[in-house]
Amino acid sequence: MELASIFIVSLVALVVNVPLGRWRASVPKFSFLWFLAVHLSIPLIVYLRIKTHLGISYIPVTIAFAVLGQYLGGLFYTIE
Repeated sequence: MELASIFIVSLVALVVNVPLGRWRASVPKFSFLWFLAVHLSIPLIVYLRIKTHLGISYIPVTIAFAVLGQYLGGLFYTIE
């Protein structure tokens, strides 16, 4: 069950951060909106980690997928 929880939380972190990364790429760097786009998904990811009882050892995995989502969203913005 833990492997399924890791997969689901990581996938949600990735999918949620793609549109946020696209938005982040369209606003001025280090502005309030940029900061908001980078950090808006964190409460959702923390909530899902708590509800699925994932330990702190899985924080790097969820962060990596969130960063990947931000990167892909920014990449999609620059391709357009």
